[in-house]
Formats: sequence, structure tokens, C-alpha cells
Amino acid sequence: MRKFAPLLFLFLAACATVVSLRLDDRFGLPNPARFDRFPVLANAAAPDYWKEVRPILDQRCVSCHACYDAPCQLNLSSYAGLTRGANTDVVYSAIRLLADPPTRLGIDAATTVQWRQMGFFPVLNERVSTPEANRVGGVLHRLLEMKRLNPGPASGPLPDEDFDFSLDRAQMCVRAEGLDDYALRHPARGMPFGLPPLSATEHQTLSRWLEAGAPYQLPAALPANVQRRLADWERFLNGDSLKEQLMARYIYEHWYIGHLYFDEMPRQFFELVRSRTPAGQPIDLIATRRPYDDPGVERVYYRLQRMEASSVAKKHMPLKLDAARMERLRGWFLAADYPVGDLPGYAPEVAANPFVTFRALPVDARYRFMLDDAQFTLMGFMKGPVCRGQVALNVINDHFWVVFVAPDSKETRLMNAMLDAAMPNLRLPAEREGSIGPLTWRQYARLENKYLEAKSSVLAKFASRDYLPAPDKLWNGDGQNPNAALTVFRHFDSASVLRGLVGERPQTTLLLGYPLFERMHYLLVAGFDVYGNLGHQVATRLYMDFLRMEGEQNFLTLLPLKDRQAVLDHWYRGRSEPHIRQFADAAAFFPKESGMHYRSQDHLSELYAELQARVEPVRERSLDWSANGWSGREVAQFQRLNQVRGIPASVLPENSLLSIRYPDGRLRLVSLVRNSAHSNVAELFGESARRLPQEDTLLALNGVVGAYPNAFYTVDVAELANFTDAVVRLGSEDDLIALTDRFGVRRTDRRFWPLSDAIHAEWRRIAPQDAAILDYSRFENR
Repeated sequence: MRKFAPLLFLFLAACATVVSLRLDDRFGLPNPARFDRFPVLANAAAPDYWKEVRPILDQRCVSCHACYDAPCQLNLSSYAGLTRGANTDVVYSAIRLLADPPTRLGIDAATTVQWRQMGFFPVLNERVSTPEANRVGGVLHRLLEMKRLNPGPASGPLPDEDFDFSLDRAQMCVRAEGLDDYALRHPARGMPFGLPPLSATEHQTLSRWLEAGAPYQLPAALPANVQRRLADWERFLNGDSLKEQLMARYIYEHWYIGHLYFDEMPRQFFELVRSRTPAGQPIDLIATRRPYDDPGVERVYYRLQRMEASSVAKKHMPLKLDAARMERLRGWFLAADYPVGDLPGYAPEVAANPFVTFRALPVDARYRFMLDDAQFTLMGFMKGPVCRGQVALNVINDHFWVVFVAPDSKETRLMNAMLDAAMPNLRLPAEREGSIGPLTWRQYARLENKYLEAKSSVLAKFASRDYLPAPDKLWNGDGQNPNAALTVFRHFDSASVLRGLVGERPQTTLLLGYPLFERMHYLLVAGFDVYGNLGHQVATRLYMDFLRMEGEQNFLTLLPLKDRQAVLDHWYRGRSEPHIRQFADAAAFFPKESGMHYRSQDHLSELYAELQARVEPVRERSLDWSANGWSGREVAQFQRLNQVRGIPASVLPENSLLSIRYPDGRLRLVSLVRNSAHSNVAELFGESARRLPQEDTLLALNGVVGAYPNAFYTVDVAELANFTDAVVRLGSEDDLIALTDRFGVRRTDRRFWPLSDAIHAEWRRIAPQDAAILDYSRFENR
């Protein structure tokens, strides 16, 4: 058969050419520019894009087709993504030897014609616009019709031979010319892929809209009060003094990934961009690979650009702009008396190093700025420029806490004083841009070693009773900010960040001060390139090892000296010899005693309890069951789920959503998060070999946690105890299948979409700013 493969390929290619010619003959040549002019409503009976079409796309399509991990780069979260179309190139690649040109929607091309030149092909008909041409020549219409004709099974798992849901599955990016052959070979692969079909009403609405030529109207103008807020912030961010310009650059390099909003219009989001034009003129976007790359203009203007794309949970990072925040920024950056003699340039070795670029800005201002929304800052490591974690998440534990050195502590002042001396050693891999090789990280290991030697020496030299590390030297949110402590959950290739300390005992804890927090941001957010080559990704992953271990060692200084090595060795069971002595020898990192006076024999548990007491006054209300209206009987079941350990926890999916139904029709949500234990996370390969299922834990959390649910379970409130009993007894894959048969809603279940709608509605009710569209591409098929 193999010897006939070339002939088969030529035959299929010839068939595709014939089909292409047939489309050209019937409907004329493609005209991509047609969609650059926003088709007018040609038929008064056509569905309205904003009121009728966009809700269906959001509820049924965006759950898989958004951001960089959308199949075939088909991003359906906005009209611009729909008209851009699809591309066979894969964004997430671990084998690139050279960096790829970026294909960021809304940034790297301005017209449909430009996208076609970059390798994108249409999913809408771009030939003559008639109902027949829009049906036959439109990929989206054809795939929806395939699903209508072949809806698939209504129960049980989907057949593995037809459906591959693995992360590294081969993409099948079919063009209009190849759809006849594709439908013959894969009749069950219509859209939504691997999920129930649209309802008859939904299908009819989309079909009518597509047949009408996919008409679109610009969104309604912003209200006058929102326009005033925009003007206020653009004035603030574009002051003429050198101090104001340097402040604005610093803010931009930390906020450019955010979804910014005003109370006056809380569900309309904006993004901070660099423009060639000042406020009052249309934005002329400056598109660069990284936020600190040379803009190519003498003066940069920072503008707030309205976001049309629907918010998706894997990328959604809301941040409120109000008068109180502006006043805090003024106080930190502008009220202080300090000179700014010259603005820094954009050479990579300067711009990639925030300690060089922003040397003139007070360190206290920079640190307080990052702490003010520490959840937002840390969440950027997992979501920011990549939508889902890539290299960053292979290097963190499944459940850990993050606490911070107080900004006004003696340790912070000491670290600030040594920043100038340490600056040459605080370089980051991104300064090498796309030229970095897989072994370049050794150079950065030497720099990190020098920095730690200097840091350890200074801390040991100046350690005194007033300085010695202790919980009362940690930031307590100034008594009002719930960002004082954070909990991170890793869900394999994605992660969640919650405000507050969640769970009784995490796998590890990080203690961050300004230099470490800032390096993490510039390593994993500002300096990370999702289109970068293999060397860039490996160097980023290995450098993050250093930063994580530094944060862990910072935390261990709070323990008695004699306890630290045992805890460190437990966290890194079976690891290879580290390249930096301070990460293997707790005494070498900090040879002095803790400043905390311990009263019990279990020092680590006592320390965790002290941390919880330290931040209890600013604890998030959403973390407390009773404060959110759950009954005592319900809370008792959640507490039982929180006690699940070992094999029962390991059998459950990593991230599940439990919907609890009430007799009055209400539905409430609980997230079940499995924390997968590892002997260590210091190795680049062989993660499965380092798994410790017997140490896995489970946490039940109020509301929605995670962007990629792996399973849905739904129970009547009267059945909650029975569900908990079944989870506690899990011991095998067969047990999980039995649990799913009884309580689960599978991919094939006709209740799937109604439940999905109810989940999103309830999430918007309980967390209106955080709620966004969940991604179902990791939803399990078992």
C-alpha cells in the first residue's frame, strides 16, 4: 500500500483542484477584502449579529475556539477572528528551532487580505454572496450542517477511533475545497466537535445569518460617562514630564495583558496599548513582539482600546480602573521627590531588565504597585501572553501558597539597597531574544548563583533581632487588601490563582519580595514569547526553576534552622544534583535562625497556622462556606470531600465542576480540584515517573475554579451525601465510570449545553467580573 501513497496523494490533490475550480466557476474568485468593509445587512430578515448570533457563538463555539490554543487558530470570540479564518500552523510547539512570526489577532495584521498573505484561509464564503454560495463555499456552515446530519450518540463515551481529545492531537484544518472528501471520511466530525449539536433554533439562526453573508454592525457607542473615564485615564497615562512618561511605561509593561473596566460599564473591557497617536485621535497601534520592544517612534502614547472579543476564562484578567486606584498611583510614583534625568532606551539588554530600565523609579513604588493586585500579577504567569500555561506550569506544584515580604520591612529596605550592586546578575533570558540556545541557561545559572551568594552574604551580615525573618515581617495587606496571600492550583497545563490561603497544608509555599516578584513577571509574562524557539522555551523553564526555589528557600528561613533541610529534602525527593548550592543546602541560603518563637513540636504546622492568622483579617469572603449561604449539612459534605486523600483523589479528574440542584430550580456550583503530588518538580522530563498518587489531595471550593473543566457532575441536593460517599470509595477507573454513569454529564449527554448555560449564568451571578467562558477542549471522554 505504501508504494501507492504518492499516487493517492496526487489523486486527492487533483480532486481538490477540481473542487476549487468548480467553486470558482460557480461563484467567482475569492475576494477576502469583502469582509474588511463589514457587510451591510442585505436582508432585513437576517439575524442581528449582536443580539442573536454572538450569544450562540459564545455559548457553543468559543468554548473551544478562542485564543492561541484554538484548533487551527480559528478564534471565534470576535467577528475579526471569524473573518480572519484558520491556519494549519500550530502556535504551541516545543520543537521550533527558529521563532515563528506572531499571528496575534488584532495586532499582527489589520485586514483580511493581510491575514491571507500570512497563511490563513477563510471559513466564510469569500466569493459572490448568494445564499447558495454562502452555504457551499463556507467551511463554518458546512461543518455545522455535518453535525446536524450526524449528531452522534446521546450517551456514553465517544469512539476513540473517531475522536482524539489529547493535547498534542493532529489538527485537521479543512478548507472549503476539501470539505466533500472530509465529510465522506469523517462524517461524525461536524461542529461543535465532540459535543452535542446545536438546537434546531440555534442552528437555524446561524444558518440564516451565514446565508445572508454574515452581516455585521459596529457595537453601540460608549456611554458619555465611560468616555469621560477613558479620557481621565488617558490624560493620566500620557503626562509630558519624564517622571510621568517613565511611570506610564512601567504601568503598561505590567497591565498590557489586563482586561480593564470601569464601574460605569462593568462588562465592557479595555486593553492598554501603545499608539503612535495621542488621545482624541484614532488609535494607531504599535505592534511589537514584546511589550518593551522598540516602538520605532519618538513618543509613545498609552491608550485604552475597547475590546470586542468575548471574555474567555483562560485569558480573562479583570482589573478595575477607578479614582482610588489613580490616587494610589499618583502617591507612589508622582508625589515622591526623585529625579528622572533621561528616559531609558529599548535595546534588548536594557529593556528586558526592569531593574535597569526603571532604576529611577522608587523601588517601594514598584513593589507596592505589584502587591496592590498581586493576584492579577501572579495570574499573568499562567494566563497573560499564552492563554494556557506552557513551560511555566511544568515547574510548579499543584497546590502552593504565596506570601510576601512587607514593603516597609527592614528586609525590603536592605534588598532595595543592594539592588544596584546586584543588578548585573539580575539578567533574564529574554534579552537574547530569538537567538537563545538550549544551553544558554547555564550562563544564567552562574548569574543566579552570584546573586544568591551576594544576597545570602548581606542577609547574614545584617541579620539582627529586628530583622530575623518571622511571620510578623510579612505583608498583611495593610489590614484591608485580600491580595496579602494567594493560593495557586495547577491543573496540568493551566492554573488558577485565588486570593487567600486555601487548604490546610499546601505542597510548598513561596515567599516573594520585590526582586523575585519582578523577575517572575519579566520572565514569564513581559519577556515570554509563545512563538519563540525551543531554546527560549527551555531557558525560560529552567530559569523559573531558580526563581521558584529561591521563593521556597525564602519561606524556609521562617523555620528553625535545624528543620529547614528536612523540609527542603522532602520537597525535592529524588531530584538530580542542583546546579546552585543554595538550593540544595538550606544553611548556605541563610545560616541564621528564624525570628519566630515556636511553642509546639510540629514547627511547620505551627508556621502554617501563624501565616493563616496573619492574613485572616483580609480573608476572602468567597472562601467561607457559611458566609455564602451553604447549609450546615452541605458544608459537612464539602468538609468530607476536603479530607479525601490518596487513591480516591487520584482517580478523579484534575478539575471538575459539581452542580447542585435545588427543588426551587436553583443551581449552585462547587469546584473539585485534585492536587497531584510529585516527588519533585525540578526535572524537565519524566513527570509521570515522579507522580505520587498516594499523596494526592482533593479540595472542594465554592464557585468556579479553573478555566478548563475536565468533568461535570450534577446532583440533587438530597443526593449530595450519596455523591460524597461514591467519591470517598473511588479506587479504580471502573469506579469513576460508575460515578460518571450515576452523576456525570458526558460530552454526548443532551443535557450538556443546558447545563453549560446554567453554569455560566450562575457564575455571572456570584462573580460578575471574574466570570468568563469556560474551555471544553480538556473535557474528558470516559
